[in-house]
Amino acid sequence: MVTNRKNFLFLVALAGATVLVGRALAAEGERATLIREESLYSSAGANAQKTAQVGRGSALTVLERSQADGQPWVKISMAADQQAQVSREVTGWLPAKAVVTASTANGDEIIFGQAVDSERQAEERGGRKGAADDALRLYSRVAELFPGSPLAAEGMWRAADIRWQLAKTDFVRSGKPMEEKYLREVIAKFPQSKQAELAAYDLLDGQLCPEWRGQAECPAKEAALYEQYAHEHPQSPKAAEALYNAAWRHAALTDIYRINNDREKSEAARKKSIALAQQVQSQQQDVDWKMRSTDLIYKLEKKIPVFSAAVDSGETK
Repeated sequence: MVTNRKNFLFLVALAGATVLVGRALAAEGERATLIREESLYSSAGANAQKTAQVGRGSALTVLERSQADGQPWVKISMAADQQAQVSREVTGWLPAKAVVTASTANGDEIIFGQAVDSERQAEERGGRKGAADDALRLYSRVAELFPGSPLAAEGMWRAADIRWQLAKTDFVRSGKPMEEKYLREVIAKFPQSKQAELAAYDLLDGQLCPEWRGQAECPAKEAALYEQYAHEHPQSPKAAEALYNAAWRHAALTDIYRINNDREKSEAARKKSIALAQQVQSQQQDVDWKMRSTDLIYKLEKKIPVFSAAVDSGETK
């Protein structure tokens, strides 16, 4: 009995020592990020040479810890150019107070909160330059550093969405193809989630026509895409918007066919548009989309044109 107890106490002590050693080792090589921009120093201490600037949300690895100037410092490594994903690593020292690691208490909430603040800055007139990129990186770090966090799915989705919106702007300006990888990763990692449904909605953008040129083919194709999305994702936060977009495109087809003197197709499109808009009214809780659907139905019933080409041409019958 005594021997068994001694063995038990020995194993407990050994386990405790192992945990302490594990934590000490984990502190070095631990992944981290910054919640504000900081200078990178050649050694610990504010009087050391500054070698670079490290932005919010940068992916860091903690190599060493030290004290200088009465405060903690961490030696980190990071990619020389993280946006270009250059493989060469740079190292240096940062004040530890702005560094959040995977072991920081409430670290996921801290990083997410800074990401939200950066996103708001990006939306404000005169907001901080580069704030959108800061938000993108910070949201990404939430999922990477805290994969088990309740905020992981939302962080991964928001990062992918910001990247997608920036890519859309770039596409309009330069025609550069939009990369779907990050949105598809959200769907693969968090299937059946609200975030996966939102990512799937974003992906519809890549299937839309750059221009309609007054032809029926594009709005017909897009209406089918939006209707299919609403059918496959009835609980999505974007379900009402998808149904309305499908209804509006059929309303546009009503005008396009009328301009082309195809009265039969015009009337069929009008009835289809009204039916879809009525679905929004009856099935969805989103007041804004319900009211827009009411407006659309009124225009269709009164045969008021909704497609700009029809309005511009003066066609009202």
